[in-house]
Amino acid sequence: MQQFIDNYDFAGKKAIVRVDFNVPLNEKMEITDDTRIRAAIPTLKKVLEKGGALIIMSHLGRPKGVTEKFSLKHILGRVQELLGVPVKFADDCQKADEQVAALKMGEVLVLENLRFYAEEEGKPRGEFATDEEKKAAKAVVKENQKEFVKKLASYADCYINDAFGTAHRAHASTALIAEYFPNDKMFGYLMEGEIKAIDRVLKTPEHPVTAIVGGAKVSSKIGIIENLFDAVDNMIIGGGMVYTFIKAQGGKIGRSLCEDDQQELALNILKKAEEKGVKVYLSREVVIADDFSNDANTKICLNSEIPDGWEGMDAAPSTLAMWEEVLMNSKTILWNGPVGVFEIPAFAKGTNRIAEILAKATENGAFTLVGGGDSVAAVTQMGFAKKVSYVSTGGGAMLESLEGKELPGIAAIRK
Repeated sequence: MQQFIDNYDFAGKKAIVRVDFNVPLNEKMEITDDTRIRAAIPTLKKVLEKGGALIIMSHLGRPKGVTEKFSLKHILGRVQELLGVPVKFADDCQKADEQVAALKMGEVLVLENLRFYAEEEGKPRGEFATDEEKKAAKAVVKENQKEFVKKLASYADCYINDAFGTAHRAHASTALIAEYFPNDKMFGYLMEGEIKAIDRVLKTPEHPVTAIVGGAKVSSKIGIIENLFDAVDNMIIGGGMVYTFIKAQGGKIGRSLCEDDQQELALNILKKAEEKGVKVYLSREVVIADDFSNDANTKICLNSEIPDGWEGMDAAPSTLAMWEEVLMNSKTILWNGPVGVFEIPAFAKGTNRIAEILAKATENGAFTLVGGGDSVAAVTQMGFAKKVSYVSTGGGAMLESLEGKELPGIAAIRK
């Protein structure tokens, strides 16, 4: 049964909530971007408002054991500030029995970093002389994982998963713990929003549907492109991956990025799009440069006529104008990946322009979903995060969703 947070009575219950508080910290252990913490606050406040107590669990970084710089104690102040109530801390997620027992309704306890234990990810750590040794170590971790999960589950009456960023991982706290709460497991608001937004693009879209798929490599986006052919009417392909398509069709691409071993695949993608009736738009005119730097000489040319020694760096204004026409006539738009070298300011113009167009399309009544690091960075930096319909918080999780895969963290709640 699929359970959402609004349908549950938290009065008198302790809720263990998996959040994604994996936020960046500077050398002084100060949070430099609290987006992920803020995203979980509505779910956490809901439990408190409805008379429950909160046990919060998360990972931070990729520690190989107990590591001071990856301690969740560094983020307690911000969590407390945003929740508006005192927050207690258990310095070992597996030894919090006394603190959990003392927890009163309306109170909050944060457990120490789950990944201080190898059992969270279910993978052994360290170097192994032989494959047999590694296999034996893995078996031990998997066996110990059962007790690890059992202990976490013992703290609470119900379980909420609100960590979309880790929903594609079959970890102890995202997938396995749900089995202990057959009738008391649910998605938090963040997870609910992500699921509904992706379903609105893939399963129940209003047509015409347009996907903008960008980024450097065809190989990293092939799963998404092929899966989207069943849902979209138009596909805009931008960024470095375009040049693999152009070279495969016999074009001259200078020294632009190209995956030579993916050329046949690129031609197959175009053929499949034609068979499915999907119109594909590649960057036709592009901004090229004689150096991979902000101060390079630039000019505009056709994507198939790039001179030797030059490389494609961004979508040209004429290309963006053509794309804008397609997007403004769309009812549903998905954007994943930059259409130029976004990390270099001189070549971020195309990606920033897409952010502007999507804000305009949203205002015009389109449903717009933005996901992927650079796409999210563009709408955020341009001040458009609130002007598109939905900004996804999960990089890898969103990619796998768009590829049509069922995420372990979602499957565990729906089971």
